[in-house]
Amino acid sequence: MATALRNSTMTEAEWEARQQLAACYRVFDMLGWSEMIYNHITLKVPGEEGAFLINPFGLHFSEVKASNLVKIDIDGNKLDNSPYPVNRAGFVQHALFHRHLPDAHCIAHTHTTAGMAVASVEGGLRPTNFYACNFAGQIAYHDFEGVTVRDEEGERLLAHLGDKRVMLLRNHGILVMGRTVPEAFIKHWSLQRACEIQIATASMGEPITVPDEVVAVHQRDLHMAQVPGGPGAADFAAMVRLVDRTDKSWRE
Repeated sequence: MATALRNSTMTEAEWEARQQLAACYRVFDMLGWSEMIYNHITLKVPGEEGAFLINPFGLHFSEVKASNLVKIDIDGNKLDNSPYPVNRAGFVQHALFHRHLPDAHCIAHTHTTAGMAVASVEGGLRPTNFYACNFAGQIAYHDFEGVTVRDEEGERLLAHLGDKRVMLLRNHGILVMGRTVPEAFIKHWSLQRACEIQIATASMGEPITVPDEVVAVHQRDLHMAQVPGGPGAADFAAMVRLVDRTDKSWRE
């Protein structure tokens, strides 16, 4: 199937995007962020306005391959001959952001235990650990309105997001957006770690809140602790190498 896809009218750019997104699904699974057959990571198709890739509904993250990702338009219509359905709860929310936010090329939504737990307490994420300080003042919140299958919720989602690109969906989970797959990955990884540590800290006593002025210095200097190559690029590449040690089928 992979050979047939690559020999069709598909562009090389689309195939590369498919492989990168498929790798991301496998990395998420390796890190324990799968949720049965649910949750989504989407990616805009390079050079095709209003087209993006999403996981086939019914497959586990560990089963996603470059060739079985489903190509859909902004209204959820399939643009390829995929035999798999698309979860409406996935494309409605993701299509909204892909449509209105030019920089939201990759969007990831998960129901991790830590992410959902922190999204379900008053105050949300607090600046009480290294990773949480990365996000201070940069997280949007949206109140739970039920499963995200209604178009009319979109206006409120956009309003609550504002100029931010990370959101905690209250009582629901994590939503991150990136200009690239690696950027979306590293945002999710850092936010997940922040949530995990907040939960662990809360079990031990009253957390120490980092002062605003220290948070500002921390955020100012973060770039000096990052590897060149773009946000998350080296981190994501390292995780893909780990996935490849056990299973390279995502490349197909």
